[in-house]
Amino acid sequence: MKKIGKVLLAFLLVIGIGFTGFTLGKNSSKDTPLISKENQKHMAQMEAMKELIDENFLFDYDEKQLYDGSLKGMFENLGDPYTAYYTKDEFDKLMEDVNGKYAGIGVAVQASKEGYIKAISVFDESPAKKAGIKVGDFITKVDDVSYSAEQLEEAVSKIRGNVGEKVKITVLRKNDEGKAEEKDITVERADVKVDTVESKIVEKDGKKIAYIKVKQFEDVTKEEFAKELKAVKDAGAEGIVMDLRNNPGGNLDVCLAIADTFLDEGVIVSTVDKKGKKIVEKSDKEMDKTPMTVLINENSASASEILAGAFKDRKRAKIVGTTSFGKGIVQKLFPLDDGSGVKITISEYFTPNKTKIHKIGVKPDIEVENKNEDKALDIEKLDEDDQFNKALETLLEEIKG
Repeated sequence: MKKIGKVLLAFLLVIGIGFTGFTLGKNSSKDTPLISKENQKHMAQMEAMKELIDENFLFDYDEKQLYDGSLKGMFENLGDPYTAYYTKDEFDKLMEDVNGKYAGIGVAVQASKEGYIKAISVFDESPAKKAGIKVGDFITKVDDVSYSAEQLEEAVSKIRGNVGEKVKITVLRKNDEGKAEEKDITVERADVKVDTVESKIVEKDGKKIAYIKVKQFEDVTKEEFAKELKAVKDAGAEGIVMDLRNNPGGNLDVCLAIADTFLDEGVIVSTVDKKGKKIVEKSDKEMDKTPMTVLINENSASASEILAGAFKDRKRAKIVGTTSFGKGIVQKLFPLDDGSGVKITISEYFTPNKTKIHKIGVKPDIEVENKNEDKALDIEKLDEDDQFNKALETLLEEIKG
């Protein structure tokens, strides 16, 4: 497989660190375009507004906050939730190593199609889980300030903080009568360790089947996945159900490595930028031929969609579940001289069959809803998981021929 630099592809912010699908770029004055006359007029107008504020505004204000706010507004008005300006503190948090350890509350969130910030994963033994935050909760307020899906990164920045400090999270969820109601939950921030891969052996019809759940793609995931794969094969697994549900993405290198493990020579994914430059990532000839099915749902995004799309197009595994989220774009980070930074969407990616993913998602080969979501997505309750049971049934049919 072709080696590339670290790329993060995801549609989530883990509260404690953010993954938003990016490569790291450089800020160079040589790349700065000439300022047009129209832009000069806008800059002069900004200066005039600043003078108007200085001469008339009654209260004191922080010039840096005014400057940061204007830059944030510039990027927000591009209409792309993945393109943003970060203050120094925000950028420092974004640039933390992707090592599976977080200082926060232990929740992965994403902007939902309903317009809310949605909790798509609550980590085991995390402060959030202990406090009562659940998968599927919509986070509507942080410390009594309201946030929408469009303010995802701003909300996450407010939820993050120092270990030991508390934050009040307001969530919207259905009560026992099925009505939506808000609930305030106070959570104490802590260091959170995340195991990104878990597995177990399921015995059915005299066959040993490995269930491998990949929660997200971090640097540690490659090693964890290899360890779990070896363990289930040593235990005699004759097939694999790989679970990518609620996996919002992460490190592209790790995603490519897992894809390469199970694919022979061919295309995994291709990216195209605004100038038409195309980059194609490929797998090599060696492959693990263990029969496999793959689970996805509406919260599977970005790198998860790359993996599922490659397996589907290359006929390597049947995809089971519901259509994935549809985040098919890549961002690039540009550090600035004062320690702040910007993140800009630079390219779009496509499956091996050149299928578009962005705002469309990967459609499963076999579409199955989970009738009881409260009992689904739990490794200890797989027998009550409609999607898993269909993936298992499909896999057993393939194994038996």
